[in-house]
Amino acid sequence: MDAADAHLAKDPVMAGLIERFGGPIAHEEDAEPRTDLYGALLRSITGQQLSVKAAAAIYGRLIARFGDRAPTPEELLADDPDELRTAAGLSRAKTASLRSLAEHVIDGRLRLDALEELPDEEVIAELVAVKGIGEWTAHMYLMFTLNRPDVLPTGDQGVKNAVMTSYGLDAVPKPDAMTEIAEPWRPHRTRACLYLWRSLDNEPI
Repeated sequence: MDAADAHLAKDPVMAGLIERFGGPIAHEEDAEPRTDLYGALLRSITGQQLSVKAAAAIYGRLIARFGDRAPTPEELLADDPDELRTAAGLSRAKTASLRSLAEHVIDGRLRLDALEELPDEEVIAELVAVKGIGEWTAHMYLMFTLNRPDVLPTGDQGVKNAVMTSYGLDAVPKPDAMTEIAEPWRPHRTRACLYLWRSLDNEPI
Protein backbone atom coordinates (compact mmCIF):
# COMPACT_ATOMS: atom_id res chain seq x y z
CA MET A 1 0.00 0.00 0.00
CA ASP A 2 1.50 3.33 -1.03
CA ALA A 3 1.31 6.56 0.96
CA ALA A 4 -1.85 7.82 -0.75
CA ASP A 5 -3.71 4.57 -0.11
CA ALA A 6 -2.44 4.47 3.46
CA HIS A 7 -3.90 7.92 4.01
CA LEU A 8 -7.23 7.05 2.39
CA ALA A 9 -7.44 3.81 4.38
CA LYS A 10 -7.88 5.82 7.58
CA ASP A 11 -11.48 6.09 6.36
CA PRO A 12 -12.96 2.60 6.99
CA VAL A 13 -15.13 2.75 3.87
CA MET A 14 -12.20 3.69 1.65
CA ALA A 15 -10.13 1.00 3.37
CA GLY A 16 -12.71 -1.54 2.24
CA LEU A 17 -12.59 -0.30 -1.35
CA ILE A 18 -8.80 -0.37 -1.38
CA GLU A 19 -8.80 -3.92 -0.04
CA ARG A 20 -11.34 -4.93 -2.65
CA PHE A 21 -9.66 -3.35 -5.66
CA GLY A 22 -6.05 -2.84 -4.60
CA GLY A 23 -3.65 -0.16 -5.77
CA PRO A 24 -2.01 1.31 -7.61
CA ILE A 25 -4.81 2.31 -9.95
CA ALA A 26 -5.05 4.12 -13.27
CA HIS A 27 -4.03 7.62 -12.31
CA GLU A 28 -0.52 8.89 -11.82
CA GLU A 29 -0.55 11.90 -9.55
CA ASP A 30 3.09 12.59 -10.30
CA ALA A 31 2.72 12.20 -14.07
CA GLU A 32 3.49 15.07 -16.41
CA PRO A 33 0.36 16.88 -17.63
CA ARG A 34 -0.75 15.90 -21.12
CA THR A 35 0.64 18.07 -23.89
CA ASP A 36 -2.45 18.16 -26.13
CA LEU A 37 -4.39 20.46 -23.84
CA TYR A 38 -6.60 21.85 -26.63
CA GLY A 39 -7.40 18.43 -28.10
CA ALA A 40 -8.36 17.16 -24.65
CA LEU A 41 -10.94 19.93 -24.33
CA LEU A 42 -12.31 19.23 -27.81
CA ARG A 43 -12.80 15.62 -26.81
CA SER A 44 -14.39 16.59 -23.50
CA ILE A 45 -16.93 18.88 -25.16
CA THR A 46 -17.90 16.38 -27.84
CA GLY A 47 -18.33 13.64 -25.23
CA GLN A 48 -20.43 15.52 -22.68
CA GLN A 49 -23.60 13.65 -21.64
CA LEU A 50 -22.89 10.74 -23.98
CA SER A 51 -21.92 7.13 -23.49
CA VAL A 52 -18.27 6.27 -24.00
CA LYS A 53 -19.11 4.52 -27.29
CA ALA A 54 -21.15 7.40 -28.70
CA ALA A 55 -18.56 9.98 -27.61
CA ALA A 56 -15.75 8.04 -29.28
CA ALA A 57 -17.74 7.75 -32.52
CA ILE A 58 -18.49 11.47 -32.71
CA TYR A 59 -14.95 12.48 -31.84
CA GLY A 60 -13.68 10.02 -34.46
CA ARG A 61 -15.84 11.66 -37.13
CA LEU A 62 -14.71 15.10 -35.99
CA ILE A 63 -11.00 14.40 -36.34
CA ALA A 64 -11.53 12.41 -39.56
CA ARG A 65 -12.66 15.69 -41.12
CA PHE A 66 -9.22 17.13 -40.36
CA GLY A 67 -6.96 14.28 -41.43
CA ASP A 68 -7.43 12.14 -38.30
CA ARG A 69 -6.09 14.76 -35.94
CA ALA A 70 -7.56 17.41 -33.69
CA PRO A 71 -8.15 20.60 -35.68
CA THR A 72 -6.38 23.75 -34.65
CA PRO A 73 -8.60 26.58 -33.39
CA GLU A 74 -8.07 28.39 -36.69
CA GLU A 75 -9.07 25.33 -38.72
CA LEU A 76 -12.19 24.77 -36.67
CA LEU A 77 -13.38 28.37 -37.04
CA ALA A 78 -12.65 28.32 -40.78
CA ASP A 79 -14.93 25.32 -41.25
CA ASP A 80 -18.62 25.86 -42.01
CA PRO A 81 -20.39 25.20 -38.69
CA ASP A 82 -23.41 23.50 -40.26
CA GLU A 83 -21.24 21.23 -42.40
CA LEU A 84 -19.06 20.41 -39.41
CA ARG A 85 -22.10 19.65 -37.27
CA THR A 86 -23.60 17.33 -39.88
CA ALA A 87 -20.35 15.54 -40.70
CA ALA A 88 -19.46 14.82 -37.07
CA GLY A 89 -22.97 14.27 -35.77
CA LEU A 90 -22.71 17.14 -33.29
CA SER A 91 -25.60 19.05 -31.79
CA ARG A 92 -25.91 22.77 -32.51
CA ALA A 93 -25.04 23.50 -28.88
CA LYS A 94 -21.83 21.45 -29.01
CA THR A 95 -20.83 22.99 -32.33
CA ALA A 96 -21.27 26.43 -30.75
CA SER A 97 -19.21 25.29 -27.75
CA LEU A 98 -16.34 24.09 -29.95
CA ARG A 99 -16.32 27.40 -31.77
CA SER A 100 -16.42 29.31 -28.48
CA LEU A 101 -13.42 27.33 -27.26
CA ALA A 102 -11.51 28.10 -30.45
CA GLU A 103 -12.34 31.81 -30.16
CA HIS A 104 -11.21 31.94 -26.52
CA VAL A 105 -7.89 30.30 -27.42
CA ILE A 106 -7.23 32.49 -30.44
CA ASP A 107 -8.00 35.81 -28.75
CA GLY A 108 -6.07 34.88 -25.61
CA ARG A 109 -8.95 34.81 -23.15
CA LEU A 110 -8.04 31.17 -22.47
CA ARG A 111 -4.31 30.48 -22.27
CA LEU A 112 -4.11 26.71 -22.08
CA ASP A 113 -0.37 26.69 -21.48
CA ALA A 114 -0.89 28.78 -18.34
CA LEU A 115 -3.45 26.42 -16.77
CA GLU A 116 -0.78 24.07 -15.47
CA GLU A 117 0.48 26.81 -13.15
CA LEU A 118 -2.90 27.87 -11.78
CA PRO A 119 -4.60 26.50 -8.66
CA ASP A 120 -7.60 24.25 -9.24
CA GLU A 121 -10.27 26.87 -8.57
CA GLU A 122 -8.70 29.30 -11.03
CA VAL A 123 -8.49 26.58 -13.70
CA ILE A 124 -12.21 25.93 -13.22
CA ALA A 125 -13.01 29.64 -13.52
CA GLU A 126 -10.99 29.91 -16.75
CA LEU A 127 -12.65 26.90 -18.33
CA VAL A 128 -16.28 27.61 -17.42
CA ALA A 129 -15.94 31.02 -19.06
CA VAL A 130 -16.08 29.12 -22.37
CA LYS A 131 -19.63 28.60 -23.62
CA GLY A 132 -20.69 25.00 -23.03
CA ILE A 133 -17.97 24.06 -20.56
CA GLY A 134 -19.41 23.41 -17.13
CA GLU A 135 -17.96 22.49 -13.78
CA TRP A 136 -18.11 18.74 -14.49
CA THR A 137 -15.98 19.10 -17.63
CA ALA A 138 -13.56 21.32 -15.73
CA HIS A 139 -13.27 18.73 -12.96
CA MET A 140 -12.57 15.94 -15.48
CA TYR A 141 -9.94 18.14 -17.15
CA LEU A 142 -8.24 18.73 -13.82
CA MET A 143 -8.27 15.03 -12.96
CA PHE A 144 -7.34 13.39 -16.23
CA THR A 145 -5.52 16.03 -18.30
CA LEU A 146 -3.70 18.09 -15.67
CA ASN A 147 -3.40 15.11 -13.27
CA ARG A 148 -4.40 17.12 -10.22
CA PRO A 149 -4.48 14.87 -7.13
CA ASP A 150 -7.13 16.50 -4.97
CA VAL A 151 -10.26 17.01 -7.10
CA LEU A 152 -13.79 16.16 -5.93
CA PRO A 153 -16.30 16.19 -8.82
CA THR A 154 -19.44 16.81 -6.79
CA GLY A 155 -21.58 16.87 -9.93
CA ASP A 156 -20.52 13.47 -11.24
CA GLN A 157 -23.39 11.02 -11.04
CA GLY A 158 -21.13 8.00 -10.79
CA VAL A 159 -19.25 9.37 -7.79
CA LYS A 160 -22.53 10.40 -6.14
CA ASN A 161 -24.04 6.95 -6.67
CA ALA A 162 -20.91 5.25 -5.38
CA VAL A 163 -20.82 7.42 -2.24
CA MET A 164 -24.47 6.65 -1.58
CA THR A 165 -23.90 2.91 -1.95
CA SER A 166 -20.54 2.68 -0.19
CA TYR A 167 -21.53 4.85 2.76
CA GLY A 168 -25.02 3.37 3.13
CA LEU A 169 -26.88 6.62 2.53
CA ASP A 170 -30.64 6.75 1.93
CA ALA A 171 -30.30 9.14 -1.02
CA VAL A 172 -27.76 10.51 -3.45
CA PRO A 173 -25.70 13.06 -1.48
CA LYS A 174 -25.83 16.76 -2.25
CA PRO A 175 -22.54 18.61 -2.91
CA ASP A 176 -22.20 19.87 0.66
CA ALA A 177 -22.67 16.37 2.07
CA MET A 178 -20.17 14.92 -0.42
CA THR A 179 -17.62 17.56 0.49
CA GLU A 180 -18.00 16.71 4.17
CA ILE A 181 -17.67 12.97 3.57
CA ALA A 182 -14.61 13.54 1.38
CA GLU A 183 -12.81 15.86 3.78
CA PRO A 184 -10.72 13.01 5.32
CA TRP A 185 -9.55 12.02 1.83
CA ARG A 186 -7.59 15.25 1.31
CA PRO A 187 -5.12 15.64 -0.38
CA HIS A 188 -5.96 12.52 -2.42
CA ARG A 189 -9.60 13.02 -3.37
CA THR A 190 -8.91 12.25 -7.04
CA ARG A 191 -7.61 8.81 -6.11
CA ALA A 192 -10.56 8.22 -3.79
CA CYS A 193 -12.93 8.99 -6.67
CA LEU A 194 -11.14 6.48 -8.87
CA TYR A 195 -11.86 3.81 -6.27
CA LEU A 196 -15.48 4.92 -6.09
CA TRP A 197 -15.85 4.70 -9.88
CA ARG A 198 -14.27 1.26 -9.83
CA SER A 199 -16.75 0.14 -7.22
CA LEU A 200 -19.49 0.71 -9.83
CA ASP A 201 -17.37 -0.67 -12.69
CA ASN A 202 -17.82 2.80 -14.12
CA GLU A 203 -14.36 4.39 -14.29
CA PRO A 204 -14.27 7.21 -16.88
CA ILE A 205 -12.20 6.65 -20.01
